[in-house]
Amino acid sequence: MSSIRPMTAMDLFYFNPTNLDHLTETYNVGFYLEYLSKWPDLCRVIEGHDGKIEAYILGKLESSPYPCPNPPYSPSTTGKTDPNYLPWHGHVTALTVAPAARRLGHATMLTEALEKACDDANAWFVDLFVRAENKVAQDLYKKMGYSVYRRVVGYYNDEADAFDMRKPLNRDKEKGTVREDGENVAVDPNEVW
Repeated sequence: MSSIRPMTAMDLFYFNPTNLDHLTETYNVGFYLEYLSKWPDLCRVIEGHDGKIEAYILGKLESSPYPCPNPPYSPSTTGKTDPNYLPWHGHVTALTVAPAARRLGHATMLTEALEKACDDANAWFVDLFVRAENKVAQDLYKKMGYSVYRRVVGYYNDEADAFDMRKPLNRDKEKGTVREDGENVAVDPNEVW
C-alpha cells in the first residue's frame, strides 16, 4: 500500500528513479530546497510499501509581482485590462510518477492534496504547464477539471510549446479565471510570469 506524506530534504537523495521520463523536467538541488523551505505544505511524495518514492509534487502559492490593475481583483474586469495579470493562485511546478507506479491514481491524489491546500489559502485557481505534445498528461488533467487557458509558444528549452492549464477553485464562483478554446490563444514566454 502506498501512502502520501510531506516531502523532506532527505527525499532528494531517493527520487531520481522517479524522474526517468523524457517528459519530466528535473531541477538542481537548490531549486527543490527552495520549494521545501517556502512552500513545505505544497511539496509531497508518495512512498510505496517498500519505502521507495513512487511520485512527488512541488507546488507554490503566488501572484504577479506587480499590483493588480483594478483593485480589488475581479476576473471579469482585471483580465480585460491586463490579460497576463495573475491573482493569488496555486501552481503545480513539478508532478511526476515513476514508470512502474503509473495508473495507480498517484498523480490525482497528489494534485488533489495541492488543490485543497490552495483552496484553504483562498487562491483563485491552480495552474500548471504541460508540454503541448503530452496528450496523456493533458487528458489526466482534463479529467480532474483543468482546461487549457493559453498556449505558451516556445516555452521549454527545446522550443516546445506548453499549455497553461487551469482549474478554478472555490473562490472563483463565476469561473472567470478560465476560458474556452485556450489552445488557440498563443502568447510569448516573455508575457508569462
